[in-house]
Amino acid sequence: MMEPKTILAPLLEPLTAGSAHALALNHAEALADTFDAHLEVIGIGCDRTQIGYYYAGATAVVQQETYNEARETAQAIEASVREHLKASTLRWSVETAVGQMASLAGLVTSRARFADLVVMPAPYGAGRGTEYEVTLEAALFDSHAPVMVMPEGAAAPVRPRRAVLAWNQSPEALAAIRRALPLLAGSELVNIAIIDPPRHGPERSDPGGALSQMLTRHGLRCEISVLSRTMPKVSDVLARHAADFGADMLVMGAYGHSRFREAILGGATRDVLEQPPVPVFMAR
Repeated sequence: MMEPKTILAPLLEPLTAGSAHALALNHAEALADTFDAHLEVIGIGCDRTQIGYYYAGATAVVQQETYNEARETAQAIEASVREHLKASTLRWSVETAVGQMASLAGLVTSRARFADLVVMPAPYGAGRGTEYEVTLEAALFDSHAPVMVMPEGAAAPVRPRRAVLAWNQSPEALAAIRRALPLLAGSELVNIAIIDPPRHGPERSDPGGALSQMLTRHGLRCEISVLSRTMPKVSDVLARHAADFGADMLVMGAYGHSRFREAILGGATRDVLEQPPVPVFMAR
């Protein structure tokens, strides 16, 4: 698999010490350094104007005010990124963009479609609005770019020492694992986690066996864990297993469904991202 050579970090607020955005950008920098990649940063100002909710004479005024606020946010993001990266030896670039919620997905898609990897903070949490979820969905479902979602907390290694691969025999799971191979190279151990495999599925006699063989041929040391769904949510089982295994990365497919032609994160995907236990590499 090709190593990532273009790494995109979309930022929705200015950098502050210890913030989720700062952690995500730091990880994107480490990835760019490891893979000799170009780091692209885009500062996005989100204009939340809802046309139609204002009386006719006020619409233009409100539009201009909210656009100006969004533009100022984007410019503040750019300034904080330039200050942060001014001494960096990486190849990097930063640009700004302003868009209303309705056009935000298209704005992100146009930037992410040529990126090899998108790095961003978890889309749910205190102070994070709908624009975070829209940004993630655009990268995953519209751009078809893999996304590394960073949790709150300490920095994570670029190449995980131990990684859990969520395997359910789906095309999405296999696509995520294939695209994660450059990051998995050199790992001490990868664990193929299978939750309640179907009794009559194609892998019923050897769950995860074919995947393990493929990964072993790539030089990875693998083990397989068949887990029972002993908790209400699949995400809870994965989080507990990742902790028990000592994982520092979780690889899983991104699942969603279409609603009004918009990708909406599916149950298991959304549940994991509400409180990711470790950095989550996702693709579809």
